[in-house]
Amino acid sequence: MKLFTGVYTALITPFYNGQIDCNSLEKVLQHQITNGVTGFVVNGTTAESPTLHEDEAFELLNFVKDYVKGRARVIFGSGSNSTEKTIMLSQRAEIEGAEGLLVVVPYYNKPPQAGLEQHFKAVAKSVSLPVMLYNVPGRTVTSLSVDTIKNLSEVKNIYAIKEATGNIDFGRQIILSTDSDFIISSGDDETALELKVLGGQGTVSVCSHVIPKWMARWFHQPYQDQFSEEFQKLKPLISAMYISSNPIPVKEALHMMGLIRSSEVRLPLCQLADEQKKTLRDVMDKYGEYLT
Repeated sequence: MKLFTGVYTALITPFYNGQIDCNSLEKVLQHQITNGVTGFVVNGTTAESPTLHEDEAFELLNFVKDYVKGRARVIFGSGSNSTEKTIMLSQRAEIEGAEGLLVVVPYYNKPPQAGLEQHFKAVAKSVSLPVMLYNVPGRTVTSLSVDTIKNLSEVKNIYAIKEATGNIDFGRQIILSTDSDFIISSGDDETALELKVLGGQGTVSVCSHVIPKWMARWFHQPYQDQFSEEFQKLKPLISAMYISSNPIPVKEALHMMGLIRSSEVRLPLCQLADEQKKTLRDVMDKYGEYLT
């Protein structure tokens, strides 16, 4: 299977009393591998990368890589809003053994399209690892344009995009504008299957933490009509992973499943409110048979 195709879990970082909880992380990884995910993204948004220290991020990379031992692919989120810092993180990730890089659109400083193109080209040139662009304007404000994505898709080691706008028409335009070898992977769980039908080849998923077997079924097999029925049936569970800012709900869900010791997040994120926790519990109970 080509790198970046299939189901990649955007891996959480379990915490306990403020520290990374490696015992819980082992349980999460084993649950994912057993249920057929393709790989993991370490130090992405779901990992709470803004609050991870650099050494913690690479501790996670090495822990996951050593635990997985080739049973799944391991990608590292090296993006930031500084080109210099992104290059430094990307080069260190290559040295530390990551198989590929997920590089987010620079956030907060709102670069124009020309700046975005130069940023990603500079990062790609600095390493030999395969690069996946990450377009998520809900978090970065700025979005890559279709023309910029097309231009970047022609760069030697930029192989893919994690398209997380949730805008299916925009995803369709990317598919039509890029070569068939360029991989379009969904970064939006609620529209992931729809993008696959149009020609997407994978997903970087949050909800695969709780329904990895089903996500693997939908993305590792040729599309079948029954997949739409299954997806629609499970959509309330998928939507429940977003009743608050990611990864707050999915951590609570994994805690309810007994896979992590604590649903702790780092400030400025905070725990679910009691009413939200009850809503999540009700949904988890309703779909308990799918939480294998």
